[in-house]
Amino acid sequence: MKAIIMAGGEGTRLRPMTCGRPKPMMPVVNKPMMEHIVNLLKAHDMDEIGVTLQYLPGHIRDYFGTGADYGVQMRYYVENTPLGTAGSVQNARSFLDETFVVISGDCLTDFDISRAIDFHRRKGALATLVLTRVESPLEYGVVITDRDNRIVKFLEKPGWGEVFSDTVNTGIYILEPEVLDYFEPGRKFDFSQDLFPLLLKEKKPLFGVVLEGYWCDIGDLRAYIQAHQDVLAGKVKVHISAVEKSPGIWVGRDVVIDENVQINGPVLIGNRCSIGADVALGQYTVLGDGCIIRERASIKRSVLWGGVFVGTGAALRGSVLCSRVQVQKNSGVYEGAVLGSDTVVREDSLVKPDVKLWPQKVIESGTVVQSSMVWGTRYPRKIFGIEGVTGLVNVEMTPEFTLRVAAAFASVTGSGSGLAVSCDSCPAAGMIKAAVTSGIQSAGGRVFDLGCGITPLNRYTVRSMQLNGGIHVKTSSRRKDSVTLVFVDQKGANISRGTERKVENALLREDFNRADLSRVAPVQAAGQAQENYLSALAGTIGGGAISSGGITLVAAYDRNNMGSFIEPLAAGFNIELINICETLFSSTVRTWQEYRDMLPRLAAEVARRSAFAGVIIEPNGDGLVLVDDQGRVISDDLLTALSALVVLKSRGGTVVVPVTASGTIDELARRYQGKVVRTKTSIQDFSEKVLGEEEAGEQKGISQFILNFDALGALFSIMEFATGNMLTIGQLVDEIPEFFMHRKEVSVPWEVKGTVIRRLIEEPPAERMELLDGVKVFHSQGWALVLPDPEEPVCRVFSEGASMEIAESLTEFYADRINSIING
Repeated sequence: MKAIIMAGGEGTRLRPMTCGRPKPMMPVVNKPMMEHIVNLLKAHDMDEIGVTLQYLPGHIRDYFGTGADYGVQMRYYVENTPLGTAGSVQNARSFLDETFVVISGDCLTDFDISRAIDFHRRKGALATLVLTRVESPLEYGVVITDRDNRIVKFLEKPGWGEVFSDTVNTGIYILEPEVLDYFEPGRKFDFSQDLFPLLLKEKKPLFGVVLEGYWCDIGDLRAYIQAHQDVLAGKVKVHISAVEKSPGIWVGRDVVIDENVQINGPVLIGNRCSIGADVALGQYTVLGDGCIIRERASIKRSVLWGGVFVGTGAALRGSVLCSRVQVQKNSGVYEGAVLGSDTVVREDSLVKPDVKLWPQKVIESGTVVQSSMVWGTRYPRKIFGIEGVTGLVNVEMTPEFTLRVAAAFASVTGSGSGLAVSCDSCPAAGMIKAAVTSGIQSAGGRVFDLGCGITPLNRYTVRSMQLNGGIHVKTSSRRKDSVTLVFVDQKGANISRGTERKVENALLREDFNRADLSRVAPVQAAGQAQENYLSALAGTIGGGAISSGGITLVAAYDRNNMGSFIEPLAAGFNIELINICETLFSSTVRTWQEYRDMLPRLAAEVARRSAFAGVIIEPNGDGLVLVDDQGRVISDDLLTALSALVVLKSRGGTVVVPVTASGTIDELARRYQGKVVRTKTSIQDFSEKVLGEEEAGEQKGISQFILNFDALGALFSIMEFATGNMLTIGQLVDEIPEFFMHRKEVSVPWEVKGTVIRRLIEEPPAERMELLDGVKVFHSQGWALVLPDPEEPVCRVFSEGASMEIAESLTEFYADRINSIING
């Protein structure tokens, strides 16, 4: 027997879920609605199926094809203009030469259609409407029949005063081909509005049959979520493509579930999902194929389509997340909210109940979304952060996205530009590096492949080979499970904010160079890059003092990535190097904070071995923390002061420090007849000023660029300087006058940041105010700096005082002032 599936609906009431896909292709328990209908028809021996299409017809044709995979034969009939329900079936008239069934492709039902067909034939009907009983018929077409089941009246969406029956039209019909003779082809004609009233008026054999079973017209979000809950509750007989591991818990293929996950069924987990520790999956949760749920996330009564990412500590309640949506760390999406495909909700954000976000929206960190968003762009205008471009691997930082960013960078640097490319030893970084390489080549750039390495290697190679720039791919030191693209200019410094904007604009406009076949340059392997870098660094350091022997250095570093750099340097300087990391080639990727957590153990080991110093090296050579021979930790502000002291003592002149640096450095500059230049806190501004001073000077003494942008160079330069002056590192630090600094982070919504800064500037004038970067206010016994964070919805308060008590009081004063501005 033949059937017609009406699948032309746009599903306007279901947007944004139907933006980019026809309503029958919306998933219900991880299958398109229409697939459930096809399976139902096949179960009742209807294997010849015609499909009427209008909205995005290619999606349905591409998915179902000929129907062979479903054991049926499918033909498609496309409406060029809307023809109504009956008109669309008329469009398939050539296919209909016998009794046939008409059914909507966007309902969910398990009706016994064979029983309706038998009824139709027994009654000799021209048309039979399948009816069902509902509790509230106000939103349906009510059908009234006599004792012989002949239809006597139609009531379309009646009021309660007109409700004379609880039987409603389900939109499923058994028809004879002759019904199509009652109106002309190409004319807009509807079954319930036009054809059936006409047949009733002409007293044709028009019947209704009430079927028992489940039926749901999925016309809005409430019905869509309810349909999922009904399937999971066993109220409808449809096939779930998963194994019921325990009562009410269905799990697909190749799923990874941490042993500490809490699951309260009924729940459906699709194929290839990954669920982290301490995740809570509540009742009526549906995870589509390929979803990633990070640690401590909580999901209840929500439907997630394929490829959704839910970050650590995020919460979903009664919401729908369409394909490839990202809800990042500690964000929440609440009841009735719908997030369209490819939408990104960044960290610490909140999507209020009933909010609808159309596809490809980007919600910045810390945002509270209280109303629906229809218009917007795919990418945020600002993709660069503090270090470069950072994103979760294969969620934000996909090979596709990376390729486009690299192509944009190569286009900005110019056709034929030479760019150094490197990555750390993490396989994910290697994957992203391959995409970077392809992107540069596609834009006509020349790739110089440095292989696996560290950021300073890339910086050095760009400068020494006089390339146009470089990209180093590293596992992020700030964000877990993320990688960062570090972009450097021809001087080896981070690219300027102006260049970043050009790359962002090229990405937004898709304005890339596209090299033709003859201009795609081969990748050039820079095989001696590491040896050249180490040789040049050793020559810069000198090492005469530390090479005399007897120096022990206790270190914590990632041998897999850093070992081939620090170990030959230490050996060349005759230094005994001891690495306290647990394993030599650990597969664990640590964050910088996790390395810093080793400080107590490092200090203890330095004391136990009577070592010259201890050091923690950031895995990509971008930072370090020192421990002197007395176990004193030298990091952050104290390390900045130590670096300044070494520069001033070794060569005098100018020392460059960020605006957050201690005023003690000014005392040191006066002591050694030097000068202090303060810069903004951004890497770009700082590196520009450092290189500017070095280029203007005589290039004698220790390089401040190396001290700040090459952790290995900084480590051995400081050791060499101290040893050459017959000092320990501790004795060198003792030369720095004691200072007291404090800092605090205050949550500030994005939309209030400007107001906070303006109000602080308008405060009654202090002794002195500086607006180099943020608002820096000087007091009689110290200063405080309020600095808005460029990546997060926070302001940071830095302070320095004549005592720690004064520093802390200044911090608290301005933190309280910020909160009063926000709340006032």
